[in-house]
Amino acid sequence: MLIVWFGMFGGLGSLAGKLSQAQKNDNASFLPTSAESTEVNTLEAKFSESQSFPAFILFVRPSGLTAADKQQITTFTAGIPSEPLTDENGKPLADGKTVGDFLTNESIVAVPSTDGRAVLIPVSISTKTSGEILENGQTALVASVQTMRYAAQHVAPGLKSYVTGPGGILADLFKVFGSLDTTLFAITGAVVALILILVYRSPLLWFIPLLSAVFALSVASGIVYLLAKNNVLTLNGQSQGILTVLVFGAATDYALLLVARYREELHKQADHFQAIRKAWRGVVEPIVASAGTVCLGLLCLLFSQLNSNKSTGPVAAIGIVCALAATLTLLPALLVLPSVAFFLLAFLVGLVPLLVLGVPFLLGPWALLLLVAFAYAGISRRRGSAPAWAFWMRWPAGRWAFWPRVPRYGAEDEKLSGLYARIAGMIGRHARVTWVAVTLILLVAAFFVTTLKANGISQSDAFTSRPDSVIGQQILAQHFPAGAGNPAVIVARADHAQAVVSAAKRVPGVVGVVPLTATSGSSGAGAAPNTPPKVVDGLVQLNATLADPADSLAAQNTVKALRSAVHAISGADAKVGGFTAINYDTQQASKRDRNVIIPIVLAVILLILMLLLRAVVGPVLLVLTVVLSFAATLGVCALFFNHIFHFAGADSSFPLFAFVFLVAFGVDYNIFLMTRVREESKALGTRRGILRGLTVTGGVITSAGIVLAATFSVLGTLPLVFLAELGFAVAFGVLLDTLVVRTLLVPALTYDVGRPVWWPSRLARVAEPSPLKDSLSAAVGPGS
Repeated sequence: MLIVWFGMFGGLGSLAGKLSQAQKNDNASFLPTSAESTEVNTLEAKFSESQSFPAFILFVRPSGLTAADKQQITTFTAGIPSEPLTDENGKPLADGKTVGDFLTNESIVAVPSTDGRAVLIPVSISTKTSGEILENGQTALVASVQTMRYAAQHVAPGLKSYVTGPGGILADLFKVFGSLDTTLFAITGAVVALILILVYRSPLLWFIPLLSAVFALSVASGIVYLLAKNNVLTLNGQSQGILTVLVFGAATDYALLLVARYREELHKQADHFQAIRKAWRGVVEPIVASAGTVCLGLLCLLFSQLNSNKSTGPVAAIGIVCALAATLTLLPALLVLPSVAFFLLAFLVGLVPLLVLGVPFLLGPWALLLLVAFAYAGISRRRGSAPAWAFWMRWPAGRWAFWPRVPRYGAEDEKLSGLYARIAGMIGRHARVTWVAVTLILLVAAFFVTTLKANGISQSDAFTSRPDSVIGQQILAQHFPAGAGNPAVIVARADHAQAVVSAAKRVPGVVGVVPLTATSGSSGAGAAPNTPPKVVDGLVQLNATLADPADSLAAQNTVKALRSAVHAISGADAKVGGFTAINYDTQQASKRDRNVIIPIVLAVILLILMLLLRAVVGPVLLVLTVVLSFAATLGVCALFFNHIFHFAGADSSFPLFAFVFLVAFGVDYNIFLMTRVREESKALGTRRGILRGLTVTGGVITSAGIVLAATFSVLGTLPLVFLAELGFAVAFGVLLDTLVVRTLLVPALTYDVGRPVWWPSRLARVAEPSPLKDSLSAAVGPGS
């Protein structure tokens, strides 16, 4: 098995470093074909051979532009297409390409402000070539923007410059997404390693689950890269970031469950091979059920109208499947690997970070030879004839990794007399008071969900920091109509053009409407007065300049009103699109998705729980507790987002993603608990089984929750509001579910319900041992 995983790691792992190169982050491509902005985007192609989106170069001198400034800006404007692509420091890239290679053929015109203090230069970047990957790994869009940004800073002393607009903002977004693979891998790996060291209190054991997670992530990333590269699925920066933390979190969670059961069996079995087999059989059902629940929950995103959501589902599901496969195949092999063999293997894979970053794994053949040798020695030892040269076999395999707290055969398992044994005893005495009190607290937290502002945010507010494009957008609004250079696009029948123009001008928030002519640019600027509009197939394109920034919520409201106005003109067949309309349609699709997908996810998870537990009452109670936990989490998020982090709001898709991850993982921990409770209930009765199940799983599930919360909190290190909010929501929600819901609410509620929790299965009809209270300590173990 080690050889198989090593082969996959070597073959697919080298592709993981290229994952960011397969991203597509264009909002327009994520919309369904039925969206009005998508229809307009298609019609726009009839008016121009090359489609583009604008980047704005803004020059500002607060005291007023001088004659020298204007001359320098004119020279700079004329030279933009010939600027060789550079890095952030102005060093030319090896590609030898220029900014003009990625612009449309339209002329570049500098537009002065009426106050004489600023000049705006709209630059049209080609949508077809802006995603090209250059030799340094950057997209052409990022390289073009940083080249213009660097050159603009050196036009004239004291002249402030910014590169903003949709092109500048997207370039800053892409730059963040481009570093996801290295940043998240390094931070997440370090966080998981630290937590595992604290959990296991062993200088050795922490490395085994971490190594299994790294293998799973590398294989998953390689598979996703191949699928995205061949257009089987769409990958964006959002789904790549989620993939990294999801695989680390899930693989570590599953590993914690297997290792805990293995430690438990080592107290009962003299032979570590027998112990790992019994441990594997004991956890395979809950781990597979857990992974299946998460995968099916994620695949429900395929019902989304947004292609960006559709892509996240399969990408994340592939990660979960790889985490499951690594846990059930690779991890057991690593756990029973002889000690010295493991250390040599660890040395050989010491270049894992370099492999993930794309460095070829040159030691593969030597590693394969050594692994074959160690496998042969292990098989021989199992048969009782270990070869003399296999000196590393002298340290008992399968137990060494737990050093210094090595589990001994026949010794007492310390879990049965720890914290969770005492909690189980408390629940056995005060079950009803416990679940009622916890429910009331969660309901109070859930009340604040009404203050959550999840109606979308502007792209300028999408950053937790203030990049150049965001500052530039704010400065632009001080000297020009905030929507200048990036108009709403209206396509209508030519014989109704004048009526459409008149209706559009009457809409509040529209400061001007001009037709596209044969000589004007994409914004309608540059045409001579009274030039007739360009007519194609009986249609005309009208460009409406908005008073508010094109990426703002106010501009989206203007587009909504604009659509109502032009749709009311009979026979005009008018449609409104453009950058702002795309953002508006995206938010509307997100709202529709959460209303449709959330009930589907609940139904799927309820069905899985019913099949797993062979019951109806228990699964319904579990789903209700998870929904209550989710509502409480959103309430707490509203308080933190509004009053502590001071975010402008949340994306419309935030509740959907938070729900999918929180409910899926919340059910995960209930699955880990209740499958063990069901196993114990067959021998001890329902109530004693609940207490015993909580006692033996409490520590490992809490550790798993802490690891998952820590991995998702890593998303907060990225300067993007959506990922920071999602990371906080999942981290807090998982901790709430782990420490409160699964530890107190679920055991106390099911204990109070008793045998009917298994209805209609046969277990609901099995009588409880009597007297129950006298056998409470027997259920939870010594020290209760």
